[in-house]
Amino acid sequence: MPTVKETFEAMPETFQKDKALDVVAVYQFDITGDGGGKWYAEVNKGELNVAEGEHENPSITISMLDQDYLDMASGKLHGQTAFMTGRLKIKGDMALAIQMNKIFKRKE
Repeated sequence: MPTVKETFEAMPETFQKDKALDVVAVYQFDITGDGGGKWYAEVNKGELNVAEGEHENPSITISMLDQDYLDMASGKLHGQTAFMTGRLKIKGDMALAIQMNKIFKRKE
């Protein structure tokens, strides 16, 4: 199973450029736990930049435990279930969280 860091490094492979042509957003990820850290993904009209660290002006901040994030990224944990059970916390535009399902395909 990949680590959180490896999952973020592979994020460009899961990006569906053609489905993100109208998206302009910065997704900040705050992943807690031993394998956690902070990363952000800038989406700008079909282009993606993923970097480690904190962005100064994110559109949305997603907070999760490392294993929950890995489970969600692999499809073992549905985002809506994670949110409803408190395992996924979102600050900012909720519609952007939902949009992630469209612009990123799950990495198996």
